[in-house]
Amino acid sequence: MSHGELTVKRRTFPAATAFAATTALLLTACGGGDDSPKANDRIAGSDQSSTASAAPTATPSDDADRPDLTLPSDVKDEFDGWKTGDATKDAVLADAGRAQTAMNDAIIKGTSDTPGLPFYYKDKALTSSVKWVQKWLDAGITYTGTTRYYSPKVEIFDNKSAGVSFCADESKAHNKNRKSGKVNRTPAGNDAFVLYNTRLEKTAQGIWQTSDGTSVRGSKTCVR
Repeated sequence: MSHGELTVKRRTFPAATAFAATTALLLTACGGGDDSPKANDRIAGSDQSSTASAAPTATPSDDADRPDLTLPSDVKDEFDGWKTGDATKDAVLADAGRAQTAMNDAIIKGTSDTPGLPFYYKDKALTSSVKWVQKWLDAGITYTGTTRYYSPKVEIFDNKSAGVSFCADESKAHNKNRKSGKVNRTPAGNDAFVLYNTRLEKTAQGIWQTSDGTSVRGSKTCVR
C-alpha cells in the first residue's frame, strides 16, 4: 500500500500450546504477531453472499443468559457454511462465531469492558482479546463494513473441548476515525484473508468459550 499504510492484523492469539492435540484439524501451520492498528490500517469485511447467514443466535432451547451482540446497521458479520447438521458441532461453531462478533462488538463500542468478551473468551484468548481492543482505542479508530467467515472445520475432542478452524474475508470493511468519522477505503490485498485455529472449552452452563488459538494473515488456504 502507498503512503506508509499497513495492513492491519486483527487479533493474534498467543502460541497455541493448547492446540497440541489438534494437528489433524489445522489447515496449515499457524503463526502469531502483535501488530497494532494504525489510523490508516484496514480491518474486517466481505462481500455478502446468498449462502451466508447473519451472526449465530441462540436457539429457543438455549437457556443461557447470553449478552446482546447486535451490531450497528453499517457493520455485519456473515457466516457461510456454519452448519454441519450435527448438534454438538453446530453448538461449537455457533459459539465460535459469537466470539468473533463479541470482539467486533467491543471494537465498535470502543471498550474492552463488554459482557461479550468474558462470556465467549477465557484464559489466554480473553487476555489477548482485551489487549487487542485496547490497541484500537489507543489508535482512535473503529471500522465499518462486513466480515465474512467461511470454510469452518470442527473437531470434538471430548465432551468439554473442541477445535475449530475457519477463514475470514476482511476485504469489504474499512477503518473509520472515531472522531472525524472519515473512512479509509484503500483497496484490500491478500492480507485481508485470515486463517484462524481456535480451541474451545465448554462451561457448566453449556457455553463453548474460546480459550486459545492462532491466526495467519494472508493464508493461501483462505485467499480467494
